[in-house]
Amino acid sequence: MLLTFAVIFVGITLYVSDKIPMEITSLSIVIFLLLLFHFFPYENIDKTAVLSSRDILAGFADPALFTIISLLIVGNGLLATGALDAPARFMIRFGRTRPKVVLYCSLVIALIISGFLNDTPVVVLFIPIMITMIKKLKVSPSQYLMPLSFVAILGGMTTLIGSSTNLLVASGYQSLSNSTLGFFDFTIPGAFLAGVGVFYIFIIAPLLLPNSNPEEENETQITGKQFLVHLVLRNNSSLIGKHAKGGMFPGISGLTVQLVKRGEDVFLPPFDDITLTRGDNIIIAATRSKLTRLLATDNYLLSSIKNQAESEGEPVNSQEKIFTRGQKLVEAVIAPSQALDGAMLKNAALLLNQGCKIIGVQRRTRMNRSSIEDIRLNAGDTLLVHGNHQQIRLLRLNKNILLMEWSLKSIPNTKDMWKSLAIFAAIIITSATGYMPISIAALTGALLMLLSGCISLRKAFQSINAKIFFLIGAALAMGTALHATGGAAYIAMNMIAMLHGYSVPVILSCFFLLVTLMTNILSNNATAVLFTPIAINVAAELNVDPYIFVTTLIFAANCSFATPMGYQTNLLVLGPGNYKFTDFMKVGIPLILLLWISYSIFAPWYYGL
Repeated sequence: MLLTFAVIFVGITLYVSDKIPMEITSLSIVIFLLLLFHFFPYENIDKTAVLSSRDILAGFADPALFTIISLLIVGNGLLATGALDAPARFMIRFGRTRPKVVLYCSLVIALIISGFLNDTPVVVLFIPIMITMIKKLKVSPSQYLMPLSFVAILGGMTTLIGSSTNLLVASGYQSLSNSTLGFFDFTIPGAFLAGVGVFYIFIIAPLLLPNSNPEEENETQITGKQFLVHLVLRNNSSLIGKHAKGGMFPGISGLTVQLVKRGEDVFLPPFDDITLTRGDNIIIAATRSKLTRLLATDNYLLSSIKNQAESEGEPVNSQEKIFTRGQKLVEAVIAPSQALDGAMLKNAALLLNQGCKIIGVQRRTRMNRSSIEDIRLNAGDTLLVHGNHQQIRLLRLNKNILLMEWSLKSIPNTKDMWKSLAIFAAIIITSATGYMPISIAALTGALLMLLSGCISLRKAFQSINAKIFFLIGAALAMGTALHATGGAAYIAMNMIAMLHGYSVPVILSCFFLLVTLMTNILSNNATAVLFTPIAINVAAELNVDPYIFVTTLIFAANCSFATPMGYQTNLLVLGPGNYKFTDFMKVGIPLILLLWISYSIFAPWYYGL
């Protein structure tokens, strides 16, 4: 038992110091426990080993681990198909007149969604929305991005699948006591704590949050740079029939028409009484995000981008679509003194010679608007290139360009949006109604995401975070060793001895505070696994329902507000919000204390203690 305590202490110290990669620390803990119990077996009275290597390694096959991985795959499937983009665009449109209302509404919506989806993709989705609204208000990002992370964590407290922590505790509770937690079993106390947290975030946190403004050039901010695109309007183009009013085309959202060529006639802005017709050549300017949405939703429009086939006089099928599954966009800068420097835009795709298609160009110099056919590229111009994974991989060998690896992004496959939404809804319904365990529902959902093409196998494997895999395996191994050697019972008995004579509500309150301290030092998942057997043992010693201490553990382990490494969403907002380590302590510690006091008052009444 003492050696197990020593392993856990050293493991926590290494995790906190962060001098060794988390994966190596986790694997070292597992191997040390294997060696310890192999050479010095812990045996019961009949000389049978209490803890085998199978028991120590069982964490890597735990249903909770596969449930977490499956939900990460499902969440990435939703993002890959653009299933969450429509509400995001709606909020941005609504925010044009009421940006501050949208900021607070975004926080509330993120809170609700986090109860049914992993917190990380929720925060990833809402960060660009928040930054867009922040720019309109001209306020500091640090005033809103940390609250976004905090509300996502609070929302995760309300349902069984709201957080991986909840699933781990539920799994340990089931294996140690043969009892299960239902989907909404702890929603009422979780919603109470979320309500208290939201009050703090909206009213008190703004007084404590920093008010620093990162430089506009900060690469973590979303830029609105525009690319020039040359289109030929064909039968299926959605731009045909658009009429100019007041010198512009108000019916074309997100696209700015720079030039229209009709036969030998060239029209420049401001446009006067012009209606776009079939056969028009136009140059538009649009942001990359707008072009990405068009590629996913309006394939016929961008299929008419002029390419090498047209330049050679070959007809292009008006029904051609340039979008198929697995397509990507990447930015490439034209290298100096190479073939593309001085080349015409219409010949550039030929010189790339990898099957890619140039969607647009961002000019380093102004465009000569007197000619549409002979735009000449200069070194330093940026091309927006479209192609599949293999084509872009080969493009890395092209010496004519400098590929911007950081800009490589997949195009959302919006055609599969309803498939991904249906799969996600099925997971929620089957697990919420008890028709199917969450582990089976999540694994089945991940498989359906792959079979339906909502997410590729490569992207699904990218969803599996090695840190999560090894951390959970090591944490479960430590928890198993702690329970088997009597360490959990030892801690429980000493806690009761220290609090001898105190009531159950006082002990429950102290337990909550102890777990919140550990979850901000160690990861919330590791804390949850380590304290699950302790919670059950304390409840048994006090002769109360272990469900009370188990749900208390869930709420306390989710209070990862005091450090940036306390939870992944905190790390996501660290850069864009320009936060320091102490900012999380300044805002997070008062929130933890408020939740602790509130729960200490609410729990005895709710549980009838």
